[in-house]
Amino acid sequence: MIALTWLSPLPLAASLLFGPLAYPPGSDSVSEPRPAGSGPQPRQPHRSARQQVPEYHGPGREEPAPRDLKEVRLGYFAPADARHPEGATLWLGAIRALEEANREGGYQGLPFRLVPAWADNPWTAGAGALARLIYQEHVWAVIGALDGASTHLAEQVALKARVTLLNPAATDRTLHGANVPWLFSLSPGDHLIAPVLRAALGGRRFLLVSATDHDSRALVAALKATPAAHIEFQPGTTEVSALAARVAEARPEAVLVIAGARDSARVVVAVRRLGCAAPVVCGPSAGRRAFLDEAGDAAEGIQFPLLVDPARLGPHADYAAACAFDAVRLLVTAIRKAGLNRARIRDAVRELSGWQGAAGVIRWDALGQNDRPVRLGQIRQGRVTVVAETEARP
Repeated sequence: MIALTWLSPLPLAASLLFGPLAYPPGSDSVSEPRPAGSGPQPRQPHRSARQQVPEYHGPGREEPAPRDLKEVRLGYFAPADARHPEGATLWLGAIRALEEANREGGYQGLPFRLVPAWADNPWTAGAGALARLIYQEHVWAVIGALDGASTHLAEQVALKARVTLLNPAATDRTLHGANVPWLFSLSPGDHLIAPVLRAALGGRRFLLVSATDHDSRALVAALKATPAAHIEFQPGTTEVSALAARVAEARPEAVLVIAGARDSARVVVAVRRLGCAAPVVCGPSAGRRAFLDEAGDAAEGIQFPLLVDPARLGPHADYAAACAFDAVRLLVTAIRKAGLNRARIRDAVRELSGWQGAAGVIRWDALGQNDRPVRLGQIRQGRVTVVAETEARP
């Protein structure tokens, strides 16, 4: 089902959590003194939770490491399938990092092992599978999940179980809205991606085409720009010719496509097939291998935010593979530093801010998300290149 909305402003989510207000003795207001006639001024929060580092102050650090272990288990909450349409590159990146860590000697001679858990519907069977992974398989931390929606679920389980969760590729900034100290995201967030998209559009009258999945809607909300028209479609829609016809008929100055990798590719192919010559900008999913494979020649000239410098990637890798590789390597480094103790592993992950990974530097912001700068990329002759600032307009 495709919905078309004209001239509709995008919703903006509230971004501040307020702590208790503190008043000075004898004061009945939080406002600072100001000159007479200066007019009303907005009150300032006593404390913004978005600027505070969430810490864990509970028990657990005193627990000794178990004895007689034969392996060190790391949870993997995503499809463990090298042929999965969305999760293949993540799994391959994670496996490669694990093999590398074990060639180095593992942890004090013990091999690391990835223990996977997944379900096609994470909100039903997936929750139970993840709980069993933590409580029965006794993993020391979890890497996952596949997207922002499933990572929200994993975050809730990790918080209750007090186990570190490393999110490789989901960019949804709302994952960190609850200030959970156990969650760390290796990819830059939507709040860093949105300015790059706005710069690529360059103030032109643009038409927005977006899928209705959680991650696409989260990025649309972070965009904070009003399109001339907005067409939404269900993820997984294979017949998009009617959608493409609406885009061509609107004759926009630019087209912005925000959807998953394969969905974005299908839209781009259909729009190009109709001869629409407007520049096309896509979300970061255009940096996935699946987008290039599906879009083919229609991908030529597409611009999108780069989450990883393409010079760091192999010919068949994508940013998800690189971030999954880094998630495993970072976790291995934290375990070697902290020992087999869940609380101390969390502390070590936080302290490793500034760590150099295969995808680039991983530096946590206050909420635990990587604040690596996002640049604009472009597909030229089937390869991803960095767009110079002087040629940022497609």
